Amino acid sequence: MRRALSAGVVLAALLVTVTACQDELLRLGMPEPVTRQGERILNLWQGSWVAAFGVGATVWGLIIWACIFHRKRSEELPPQVRYNLPIEVLYTVIPFIIVAVLFYFTARDQTEINRLSSNPDVVVDVTAFQWSWQFDYPQQDVTVVGRTGQPPTLVIPTGETVRFNLASTDVVHAFWVPAFLFKRDVVPGHPNAFEITATKEGTFAGRCAELCGIYHSQMLFNVRVVSPQEFDTFLASQPSGSTQ
Repeated sequence: MRRALSAGVVLAALLVTVTACQDELLRLGMPEPVTRQGERILNLWQGSWVAAFGVGATVWGLIIWACIFHRKRSEELPPQVRYNLPIEVLYTVIPFIIVAVLFYFTARDQTEINRLSSNPDVVVDVTAFQWSWQFDYPQQDVTVVGRTGQPPTLVIPTGETVRFNLASTDVVHAFWVPAFLFKRDVVPGHPNAFEITATKEGTFAGRCAELCGIYHSQMLFNVRVVSPQEFDTFLASQPSGSTQ
């Protein structure tokens, strides 16, 4: 009985490990997305990799087939031809179709990811500076400011559209949250914006992804995704015009 129980525990642990590895393998090593936009990005990458694997398998299959079935069998020279019109049409049309399909899905997803709604639920003005971040909630008059070596925390709710308005006070930075599967440059004099809808609660790391000076490596921040109720509580706990 004890041996059977031990075997069951080992089997259960093995199944959990295999399932986790399989999930990571299907994500191609990318982080698990925590936004709707991130899920779309992951699906686009997965589709692109499936197409790439399909093309690779076909090419390698044809190479191996040619090596095996058309290897040198004698000193006799095989028939020589100048061209093969059907094959030439085939290897011209098929790549065109593949590129056209990839272009369609890329353009479709890019348009959706860059779409800005007319009335987002939450607005966050993100200001990048050497070497930290400032997060302003203009609708609630709340400000969160970090310092070099003291990362600020950006709090956003799940299930609501959050718009980030990006600006820089000095040099080029980049707003990057790996769990969003998304990065956007923050360029002085050129305001940028994007929107996300978070789907999972938790705390996620963010950082500047553009070399911006001597303390670039310390230009970090955290993103805390909470329920809408917790988000309202967070805002209510901050005095108007507060700075953390």
